[in-house]
Amino acid sequence: MKQQIVHIALVVEDYDEAIKFYTEKLNFNLLEDTPQNATKRWVLVAPKGSEECCLLLAKGVGDEQTNKIGNQAGGRVFLFLKTDDFWRDYSSMTEKGVKFTREPKTEEYGIVAVFEDLYGNLWDLVEYTAHK
Repeated sequence: MKQQIVHIALVVEDYDEAIKFYTEKLNFNLLEDTPQNATKRWVLVAPKGSEECCLLLAKGVGDEQTNKIGNQAGGRVFLFLKTDDFWRDYSSMTEKGVKFTREPKTEEYGIVAVFEDLYGNLWDLVEYTAHK
């Protein structure tokens, strides 16, 4: 048996502003943007070269969902963006105004820094050492 996680739903306030953040600030690809009805869209984004697992940008509806925007993991790091060149991506993201909440730090597993997405969800930007 083979299973695979293919989409992770990320609750957003607005489809277009989320697409803009992920494609312009994080340099992700917009894989799909298909209207489902008058208010709902199927929007998939993923880092370039990594389209096996995508973010499904899901517009929050109702108080329960909209209250979770920006805090889907209860204040913990929620998602991990692996890179093959930490300093290239860190510099690019910083220049584009991405807010880092924890500065780069070398750990035994590699180099890592924590940044916020446009709503405040925390992410690790991480380049693992060769043995990972």
